[in-house]
Amino acid sequence: MLDRAHNRPALPPEIARRRTFAIISHPDAGKTTLTEKFLLYGGAIQMAGQVRAKGEARRTRSDFMQMEKDRGISVSASAMSFDFETFRFNLVDTPGHSDFSEDTYRTLTAVDAAIMVIDGAKGVESQTQKLFEVCRLRDLPILTFCNKMDREARDTFEIIDEIQENLAIDVTPASWPIGQGRDFLGCYDILRDRLELMDRADRNKVAETVRLDGLDDPKMADHIPPAMLAQLREEVEMARELMPAFDRQALLDGTLTPIWFGSAINSFGVRELMDGIGRYGPEPQPQKAEPRQIAPEEEKVTGFVFKVQANMDPKHRDRVAFVRMASGHFKRGMKLTHVRSKKPMAISNPVLFLASDRELAEEAWAGDIMGIPNHGQLRIGDTLTEGEALRVAGIPSFAPELLQNCRAGDPMKAKHLDKALMQFAEEGAAKVFRPMLGSGFIVGVVGALQFEVLASRIELEYGLPVRFEPSQFTSARWVSGPADATDRFVQANKGHIARDNDDDIVYLTRLQWDIDRVARDHPDVRLTATKEMMG
Repeated sequence: MLDRAHNRPALPPEIARRRTFAIISHPDAGKTTLTEKFLLYGGAIQMAGQVRAKGEARRTRSDFMQMEKDRGISVSASAMSFDFETFRFNLVDTPGHSDFSEDTYRTLTAVDAAIMVIDGAKGVESQTQKLFEVCRLRDLPILTFCNKMDREARDTFEIIDEIQENLAIDVTPASWPIGQGRDFLGCYDILRDRLELMDRADRNKVAETVRLDGLDDPKMADHIPPAMLAQLREEVEMARELMPAFDRQALLDGTLTPIWFGSAINSFGVRELMDGIGRYGPEPQPQKAEPRQIAPEEEKVTGFVFKVQANMDPKHRDRVAFVRMASGHFKRGMKLTHVRSKKPMAISNPVLFLASDRELAEEAWAGDIMGIPNHGQLRIGDTLTEGEALRVAGIPSFAPELLQNCRAGDPMKAKHLDKALMQFAEEGAAKVFRPMLGSGFIVGVVGALQFEVLASRIELEYGLPVRFEPSQFTSARWVSGPADATDRFVQANKGHIARDNDDDIVYLTRLQWDIDRVARDHPDVRLTATKEMMG
């Protein structure tokens, strides 16, 4: 990433105030609660706890679909925009469940930074590690929030060590916890030399902040028992000696993560984290594209689709393409070129997601996430521009790890199944392969839970019961190479060949041996486990 101060012109103020980020965490680390407190501070919802309210109100604003409500996991990534102090935050929610890693990966192509939430008792868990590796591939700046300090947590140095060891990133404490579990009093804010105390009586209230003149300020003794105060002074002293000091450039380069400690459920530490995102987090960044990079300050508007979500409103069969604005100042009604089809599109009813309410977007700037309702024209990877043939790069599609045959419960409705599966394929919810020989579809996913989600959605949205049955194939690879070599390969392997929803050729495999055999018998043909989605 370039250091903006040295290499780039200043951004227009509206773009410079945007902070677009995702929250990544292991399931149950408290991401949903943290998201809700962000919205509370941003004034997007009036009262935290709407998540946990009784009856119909009992749904988190960022969890859309019925199945998520039933299971309590975020399956579909949604975007939320809200103001905090002088900043406009665009928070993109990532699915926390490991089966949805591809969706998460694509979401991370649309943000400039990630907030990593870890549980103070559990430290770095496997899912956190996977998501973190994806952030590393993109050099995303990462800010860390260690949650649940009001419960029994591990030793602070141990938590920091574990992050440094497992994730190979430097860690610097932005705050330091005072006590833990029942004795958790709050934190010392290292970056701003002040004491933040937790209010246990009211979970939605932020307790007092005591401004101090460093750790030796006599006022400390008014708030912290002597033994805890001595321990705090000793620990902060050690931390300052052992750990690197905060350096914004190292954060922006993705080599250093500041860590805040807190308790999202008690609204504690959240404001300091938000303050850190605003103050130190990256402004909208340049976007990789072909044939050239797109800079956010360019006057012409460009954006790319990183997610498609269907039937967000079951009453209308609409699909919303989530578009990350990469440059310029968009105004409602603008005509943009859909680069893949070369056709102009008038964007007349774009939406911004303010918590779970959609609002018509009169305008949007680089960094914003906008929803464009459409009837299937927009796909993941598509680029929209004011005429220039730019294609945003780097949005991958992964080979599925599980394959099953899909059949309609009622053979008379097989045509509807075709339509439903194509829709889910374009949404990125599954890979759909049409075998060259035989009938029916083979559906590929990354994790087994996705078959359940698909079956329930096909029934809910299309009134179509379906069966998923085991397939003889275990994996799929995209086929590329010179036309004549590819044709020979396809003719020789008809029983293994299928087409995906983009009509690209796919080789279905049963064993690693199948893949090795192709390398031996067809040296000109390439089999790949990912393909770039470009529009």
